[in-house]
Amino acid sequence: MRQIVTKAVVAKGKKRTEVCENLRPPNQPSSILGCWVINHTHTAKKHGNFVEVSGKFDVNVWYAYHNHSKTAVYSETVLYRDRIKLHYRDNETTGKEEVHVKVIQHPNCTEAIITPCGEQFQVTIERELLAEVVGETTICISVHPLDFEEEWDFEDESSSSSSSSSSSSSSSSSSSSSSSSSGPSFESSSFH
Repeated sequence: MRQIVTKAVVAKGKKRTEVCENLRPPNQPSSILGCWVINHTHTAKKHGNFVEVSGKFDVNVWYAYHNHSKTAVYSETVLYRDRIKLHYRDNETTGKEEVHVKVIQHPNCTEAIITPCGEQFQVTIERELLAEVVGETTICISVHPLDFEEEWDFEDESSSSSSSSSSSSSSSSSSSSSSSSSGPSFESSSFH
């Protein structure tokens, strides 16, 4: 047996978040025509048994105002910070660790309404992130001599079809050669 030190995923964590953001447009809205979230970016850093994700995204709200006579799009950048708890499969590693964050669900608007005061948007946004920590871990393998190899399972192959074709081809070639040799022979004669 041998021990090999290699890199592997040693801890994981996942978090789904749903938050309400209040946005104040420059005009008093009459109705909301649409809402979408774009330009999501994030960075991550490990702190103890947590991964702290700092990110931002842009919320765009298309709305009507001035008693539904005009429309506009209001955009605002929203910052967030998520703490994702890590679950280790093995003991914590002592070497250098790498943190990777995968976005399972990008920030997405699930609901957008006008607040009762009539001056703001209340936008509900959901997101889901998966954090992975890659570190050094030890695995054990069994060691065999260099010339050791497991037995191969071979299936018996029949070559009767190929041999019959070759025999037929050889018999045809022999018959052609015999026919050429048994053909009429002409004696050469000279005419005077």
